[in-house]
Amino acid sequence: MPNYRLTVNGRQQTVDVPADMPLLWVLRDTLNMKGTKFGCGVGMCGACTVNIGNDARRACQTQISTVGNNTVTTIEGLSTDGNHPLQKAWLDLDVPQCGYCQAGQLMSANALLKKTPKPSDADINSAMTGNICRCGTYLRIREAIHVAAGNSTTRRA
Repeated sequence: MPNYRLTVNGRQQTVDVPADMPLLWVLRDTLNMKGTKFGCGVGMCGACTVNIGNDARRACQTQISTVGNNTVTTIEGLSTDGNHPLQKAWLDLDVPQCGYCQAGQLMSANALLKKTPKPSDADINSAMTGNICRCGTYLRIREAIHVAAGNSTTRRA
């Protein structure tokens, strides 16, 4: 098996895994980072979304051999203390219900804000397409992204 060097959440990591191993399993099973969730396994639900560079990617469909020199950011790397604007907006607006999809939702939203700091509803809808929330908090998710971007003053107590 080949060794792969990658930067995950700002830390250099070396893993000895097969070239076709999905990044999801490298993160969860090899690096013991459980924040990235397994959902459907075919890249359709978004639960496993991570950022590779500034792009939201499905970790279940991304082979470790394709990561290259790009940095990987997982939910654990978004903020060490939960103080990231998206995380704060998520809590302020009571976005999480069951919480299973939230890591993927947050990472998709993070990639969006890196590319489009002041997104429109259409930008958000497009970027978040494919991130399934079984609890149906899509309107809260969109509003939380607006709040994190400074596009809204909505806050809940």
